[in-house]
Amino acid sequence: MTPQLRHMLRDDDLNHEEQKQVLELAIKFHQDRFYRRPFDGPQAVAVLFDKPSTRTRSSFSIGVAELGGYPLVIDKSGSQLGRGEPVADTARVLDRMAYGVVWRTFGQANVEEMARYSTHPVVNALTDDFHPCQILADFQTIAEHRGGVDNLSNQTIAYLGDAANNMSNSYLLGGAVAGMDVRVAGPQGFLPRPDIVEDAKRIAAETGGSITVTTDPRAAVDGADCVFTDTWVSMGEEAEYAIRSKPFWDYQVNDELMALAKPDALFQHCLPAYRGKEVTSSVIDGPQSVVWDEAGNRLHAQKALLTWLTGMARGDESLLA
Repeated sequence: MTPQLRHMLRDDDLNHEEQKQVLELAIKFHQDRFYRRPFDGPQAVAVLFDKPSTRTRSSFSIGVAELGGYPLVIDKSGSQLGRGEPVADTARVLDRMAYGVVWRTFGQANVEEMARYSTHPVVNALTDDFHPCQILADFQTIAEHRGGVDNLSNQTIAYLGDAANNMSNSYLLGGAVAGMDVRVAGPQGFLPRPDIVEDAKRIAAETGGSITVTTDPRAAVDGADCVFTDTWVSMGEEAEYAIRSKPFWDYQVNDELMALAKPDALFQHCLPAYRGKEVTSSVIDGPQSVVWDEAGNRLHAQKALLTWLTGMARGDESLLA
């Protein structure tokens, strides 16, 4: 295989077959946490954080170590990026030391610029626009509860709440890549960007999926196989919770709304969750909730992604299997 540098900056950076490869690899890592060790050496992977994190920091730090590598974890306050060093300069430095860069940051332009100056894979660990690593873990969770990766294209998923945020964007694109029927519901003023919707519809037309954007939460959930939500207030907006939450109360995932989905429908939340707000305790702590499987799968999905990207960059087909 000819080496091919690939990055994961947004969910449609993988096509349908590539997404399946990564998810199948993730399931193998779940079965055997040391299935592949592409960073034996140890080789370093830089893991950068401009935002607070529990799941992303834990899963990438542990994941890189289990892949045989050294996770070089750098917070914004402890880096020159936090003091205004250009992204391009940081990228050139890290490129000479690390075998990959994982970055949890604000603007999507940050990870895109990092990738332009890197000769190693760059992974978006969350930006204001996309959260592709979370979507891989979510879809791995569905596959493990629904008979495998090949059954993902038969799934109807519904996302409720702030439909203008990064999770909504990633469900639209990632679900379209998977060939799912994707429904996104939010109030007026909190719907996804038209360009994201158009990209998702174009991809869905190729994979056999479908895209629906609506303001009706009941229509979105009706007959769904999996129901997703996210906090109504993103990081940095906590002081505005009372004001920002007002439009979203009709989109709370509660027992009444879950009853409209299929009887065996799964509930997922990327966490942290605010019980009594976007989801009730009876749902997130109930029998249909798979949020802890979902959180745990961040480790396996991200190890699979790093392994797959490394295999592509090195032309090593054994890492893709």
